[in-house]
Amino acid sequence: MLIVCAEEAQVEAELVGGLLGCPSCREVLGPWGHARERVLRCRSGDRLLVPRRARCRGCAGTHVLLPEVVLLRRRDEVGVIGEAIEANVAGEGCRPIASRLGVPADTVRGWLRRFVERAELVRVLFTRRAVALDPELGPVLPACSVVADALEAMAVAARAWVLRFGPRPVWQIVSRLSAGGLLSRNTSSLATGAL
Repeated sequence: MLIVCAEEAQVEAELVGGLLGCPSCREVLGPWGHARERVLRCRSGDRLLVPRRARCRGCAGTHVLLPEVVLLRRRDEVGVIGEAIEANVAGEGCRPIASRLGVPADTVRGWLRRFVERAELVRVLFTRRAVALDPELGPVLPACSVVADALEAMAVAARAWVLRFGPRPVWQIVSRLSAGGLLSRNTSSLATGAL
């Protein structure tokens, strides 16, 4: 899997132009059909998503190119998940968040549980990403908890991204910087996320 820009035309141009690199060996990726279609639950309603597939010209591995509006193995848009995380860190409970977002309470509870489990790993990854994006960055100050620290590190990294590459929705930046693995079961998915 490779997290790419959300605009299909831009991804297609980068793929055909040989501008996307293989996450395994860094060789050039080329077009290779499409992955299975799936439904993405968004704030504005369900959206049909048919991710592009690519094949590496070096190692011959194939990769699904997921738009930055998603996280790995999650049915909901990253912005919706991010809104739930922010609300929970601010003190809101699972049921009110779920009701407001129109998502099942068990789904929200699962997101929040996974985020809490991975909070320290997330904090470390995003602090490193922030420093990589802005070497002159000052210290990331601690907040009131490990979870709040993780959220703060993500915000600092997103700000560094915006200063370097230009504006983009914060949670799409988070998806890209975590290689889609923010809530993944596999702990190595966060550690291997690339800029």
